[in-house]
Amino acid sequence: MSSEVEKAQAAASGADSGAPTIFDKIISKEIPAQVIYEDDQALAFRDISPQGPVHFLVIPKVRNGLTGLSKATEEHKPLLGHLLYVAAQVAKQEGLAKGYRVTINDGPDGSQSVYHLHLHIIGGRQMTWPPG
Repeated sequence: MSSEVEKAQAAASGADSGAPTIFDKIISKEIPAQVIYEDDQALAFRDISPQGPVHFLVIPKVRNGLTGLSKATEEHKPLLGHLLYVAAQVAKQEGLAKGYRVTINDGPDGSQSVYHLHLHIIGGRQMTWPPG
């Protein structure tokens, strides 16, 4: 079995389990991270496996059922807007004035590996299309 298939199966098995994720452990400071922004609702930190010169994640500090974008409800609308606003502000702070990509992987077919909504912000180089 290929490593990509194994990753997808592992991700699918952890979907919506409700157990603490690695991001919950970063929020609670059980696992260290290079935090670059924090407020009462969101946390931004550098990705440990960057896909560009600048690559950081923006996550909600309270999951509240928001394990993926497809799980969003009406009550999540203000938080979703806040996460995008934080992404834009931190991108400016990180010197990404020429542009960047915001990616949300959702579900097994979307290559989601951590079931806690997270935005990938990648920049610092010309992005290609299609992404994959």
